[in-house]
Amino acid sequence: MKGSEQPRKRFIDYPRRGRGRLRRWLPSWRQQLGAAVVGAAGLAGLFAVGYAQVGIPNEKDAARQEATVYYWSDGSQMVSEGAVNRQNVPLSQVPDSVEHAVIAAENASFYSDSGVSFSGIARAAVNMVKGQNAQGGSTITQQYVKNTYLSQDQTLERKVKEFFIALKLDNRKTKQEILQGYLNTSFFGRHSFGIQAAANAYYGVPAERLNPSQGAALAALLKGAEQYDPALSRANHRRAVARWKWILDREVENGLMSRAERARWTTYPEPRKPTTPTSQKGQTGYLVDAAKKYLRSRTGLTDRDLARGGYRVHTTFEKDKVALLAKAVADERRRRIDPKKRAADSHVEFGAASVRPRDGAIVALYGGTDATKHFANNADTAGVPAGSAFKPFVLAAAVREQGSAPPTGDVTVPVPTFPAERADATLQALYEGLVTSAHPPFVAAGRRPGLTAIRDLALDAGLRKESLARLEPTFPLGTSTPSAIRLAGAYSLFGNDGRRTEPYSVTKVVRDGKPLPGLTPPEPRRVLTPEAARTIDRALGAFAAKTLPREITAKLARGVTAGGTGPQDRMRSCWFIGNDGAPGGGLTTAVTVFRTEPGTPQLLPMEGVGGDHRFGNGIPPRIWGAYAIGTQR
Repeated sequence: MKGSEQPRKRFIDYPRRGRGRLRRWLPSWRQQLGAAVVGAAGLAGLFAVGYAQVGIPNEKDAARQEATVYYWSDGSQMVSEGAVNRQNVPLSQVPDSVEHAVIAAENASFYSDSGVSFSGIARAAVNMVKGQNAQGGSTITQQYVKNTYLSQDQTLERKVKEFFIALKLDNRKTKQEILQGYLNTSFFGRHSFGIQAAANAYYGVPAERLNPSQGAALAALLKGAEQYDPALSRANHRRAVARWKWILDREVENGLMSRAERARWTTYPEPRKPTTPTSQKGQTGYLVDAAKKYLRSRTGLTDRDLARGGYRVHTTFEKDKVALLAKAVADERRRRIDPKKRAADSHVEFGAASVRPRDGAIVALYGGTDATKHFANNADTAGVPAGSAFKPFVLAAAVREQGSAPPTGDVTVPVPTFPAERADATLQALYEGLVTSAHPPFVAAGRRPGLTAIRDLALDAGLRKESLARLEPTFPLGTSTPSAIRLAGAYSLFGNDGRRTEPYSVTKVVRDGKPLPGLTPPEPRRVLTPEAARTIDRALGAFAAKTLPREITAKLARGVTAGGTGPQDRMRSCWFIGNDGAPGGGLTTAVTVFRTEPGTPQLLPMEGVGGDHRFGNGIPPRIWGAYAIGTQR
C-alpha cells in the first residue's frame, strides 16, 4: 500500500533523519571523514596543478639590470645608482661560522626542511585579505628564489610562485648549492649584494677572513640594512647589537656553536664607516638620501629595491637653488670660520632646508660639506635644539586657545590683533617676547595655554613627535630638536593663512614605464585660522626687521618674516628660519649652525664661534640672506 512505502533513501543523509533537533545537524563520523577525504583530495589536486604549471624560470641577468636614476625638478638627470655591487664566491670560501650565523638567523631548519614554509604562505594569504602586503616568514630557499628568479613585489601571486619554485628547487639542487646562491644574492646594505661585497663594505676583508662575531653582525643585516646598519643611527646601533647577541646565542641553542666559542665573542664588532659613491659627492648624496627616506615612508620601497635598479625617481630639488644654498654656506664658512685662529671654530657644522610653502615641495638642502666625506645629513637630522626658533609655536598655541580649535574649510574665528592696547596680557607678552627673544613670557606659557597645548600645536604644524622634548618647564624655550626640513615646513603655515603641507621631495617614480602608486602630492591642512596665522606672521616680520642686517633687507621684497635664536639663547645651536616675501608665497628656509665632535654624544658650546660673542647667532641670518637674495635675482 501507498501508506506503507518506505521513505526514499537519500544519497547524503543530511540533515540526519530520525535524530534530535541538535544531533540532526551534527554530521556523523562517516560524513566528517568523507568531507575530510574530499577536501584533502581537492587540496591535493590544486597542489598538483600548481606544481605542474609553475616552472623554474631563467635566472635574472644582473648585467641587464638598469640603474636607478634620480632627476632634478626640471627633468634633467641628477645622478644614477646602478651597477650591482656583487662578487660571487664559492661556498668553500665562506667560513662555516658565517654559514651557521646566517642559518641561525634566517632558517634554523634549513638542512632538514623541504625548502618552503607552509605557515609563511598562510600568513601571506591572511595579509592579502587584510589589504596588507603579502609578507610571510620565508625559508632561505624561498628567499633565494625571490632574489634569483622573481621580483621583489609583495603580492600573493609572487608568493605562490615562490612557494612552488622553492619546492622544485629543493629537489633539484643540494642544500649547499642553495645556500651558496643565497649568500651571493642577498642584500646587506651599503650597495652590497652578496657576502663577499658585504665583507668588504663593512669590515674591509674578503668573506673567507670573517670571524664568527663579524659573521653574526652581517647576518643581522639580512633582516633589513635600513634598520640594522649600525652606522645609520643610534637606534640602528642598538638594534644591531641586540640582534648580533641573539644570533650568537641562537647558534648555541641550535648546536651550531659551542658555549666556549660563544664566550669569546662579547664585544660587538664595529664595522668601518660607510663610504658613498663619488658620483654622490657634494650635496648630491644628501639629496638622494632625503628622497630615499621619503620613498620609504610613502611607498614601502626599501634601499634594497632601489639598489637593484630600474627606477626613475623625479624629485622636487631645483639645481640652481641647491647650488645657491651651498655657495651661501661655503662663503660664510670661508669668511667667518677659522679653526686655526679660534678653538671655538673647530667641528662647526651647517645644515639648511628650503621649502615652498604653497605645496610643501623641498627645493633645496644643505646636508654638510660633502656626502662622500661627512655622512650625516645635517638638513634632516634631529638632535639640534631649536631654542627661540620654537617660540612661534608657543605663541600660535596661545592664539589658538583664545579662539577655538582649528576649523575645517575656510571658517574663521576672530582673534586679537597685536600689538593692541586692549589685547590679552598673556598674548601681548608672548608677542613682544618673540620679537625681543625674551624668555619669561614663554616659561609662563607652560601654565597657559599649557605644555600639552603647545606640544599639540607643534605636532599639528608638522614637527615629529620623536623630536619633541619632555614636557618640562623649559619646553616652551625650545629644548626640542626638529630637523631643518621640519622647521622650514612648519614655519610655512604662518605665511600661508594657517595651512601647512607635509614637506615632500619626490613627485613620481616610474618603473617599466609605469608610475608607482602612493605618490600624489600631500594635501594642505588647516592648523590655524587665517587671522591667527597673520597675527604670528606680523611678529615674525618684526623679528626679521630687528635681526637681519640692512644690506640684506634692502635687497629683498617687502614682507620678509623670520624666527630664530637670539642673544638670550645659551643653547648649543643657532637657527634662523625665514620667508623671503617673494610673490606667490616665496620660500621658507631654515638654517642651523652647531658644533659636534665625532664620538662625543653632546653638542659642543657655541660661544665665540666665528668671533661672534652672541653664541654664533649672527651666522645663520647671513647665510639665509645670501641665499634669499640669490633666489630673487
